[in-house]
Amino acid sequence: MSNNTPKRGVTAVLGLILVVFGFILGTTVLHSVAAPVYTAPVFQQATSPSTPVTDNEKYFSQIYNQVSPSVVSINVTGQSATQGDFAATGTGFVIDTDGHIVTNNHVVDSANEIEVNFLDGTIVKGSVVGLDPDSDLAVLKVDLPAAQLHPVTLGDSDALFIGETTLAIGSPFGERWTLTSGIVSALDRTIQGLDQYSVGSAIQTDAAINPGNSGGPLLNLDGQVIGVNSQIAPGSNGANAGIGFAIPSNLVKRVTQQLISNGKVSYSYLGIASGPEISLDLINALKLPNNIRGVLVTDVTAGGPAEQAGLHAPQGSQSVNGQSIPTSADIITAIDNQPVISMSTLVSYLASNTVPGQTVNLTVYRDGQQVNIPVTLTARPSST
Repeated sequence: MSNNTPKRGVTAVLGLILVVFGFILGTTVLHSVAAPVYTAPVFQQATSPSTPVTDNEKYFSQIYNQVSPSVVSINVTGQSATQGDFAATGTGFVIDTDGHIVTNNHVVDSANEIEVNFLDGTIVKGSVVGLDPDSDLAVLKVDLPAAQLHPVTLGDSDALFIGETTLAIGSPFGERWTLTSGIVSALDRTIQGLDQYSVGSAIQTDAAINPGNSGGPLLNLDGQVIGVNSQIAPGSNGANAGIGFAIPSNLVKRVTQQLISNGKVSYSYLGIASGPEISLDLINALKLPNNIRGVLVTDVTAGGPAEQAGLHAPQGSQSVNGQSIPTSADIITAIDNQPVISMSTLVSYLASNTVPGQTVNLTVYRDGQQVNIPVTLTARPSST
């Protein structure tokens, strides 16, 4: 796995970006690994065990039998400027009876040939319907009768809770239809897309996901897809370290609908940068409530929606404990009356609930008081 290619196996730490998305967690994209040579076997579903099983075993087996016919193993070959000729594998899942399949952008980007393998042994060519590097999602299409397609059910990622059981089905290191289990370890994470923008409200899980799991489903105990497995933590040398990240299903719904309808996704744009978390020195210097939670605006894009609405970067300077602290700063604490507890919350709301041209109302803490600032969003500029 390359350590310097953002599309396949990348560890990238992006700094401050003068866009709506702030700090980005350095993560490793679950790049597909070199595809093994298979004599196409006919895979069978797991049979019922002959010995008594626990409730968890029963649930897991039932979910595997229910969902695995919807999960596909993807082999790709292609060329890229950084890798030259390559062959790799990944995972995907069927979302409708028209033959649409969701996977990661980084699985199929730069692919010349896409081979889609089904649990029953069916192998067909896949074509790209649309790619979205901002969310690292892609939609493929296969030409098969509706009766041979078994769509998944997409769940509500906003309803997840920490400690909830998760299951993943994928092709880690080319080992097709592998089932692993874990829990929702954390919510509201921010992970990198494949360009300068980031993905908010990502799901952190300790279910084992590895290279080749990219694009596969993260499931709840109802067998619903709650996320698309995409990245693992940095420092893991490209293998499971118990910290994996999945793109939330509610964002998947929006992105796939737009890719199928338009071949691309249009995101709204606020035009701010967010710096470090609110510190105790800042709270004391600006006389903020000591329980304040929100996004500290560290910069605004010239001519962008935020600047035009009146938001500003920190102003003035004072020395506190040897550090330079502004004398005035804007802290976004809510958007459309929804609490903003982190940049991830703001990123997720903008991506999932707004469109270019829409006006949102920001609640901003400034100079000891809350002010309401309406902002008319524009379309997100192209990545640089």
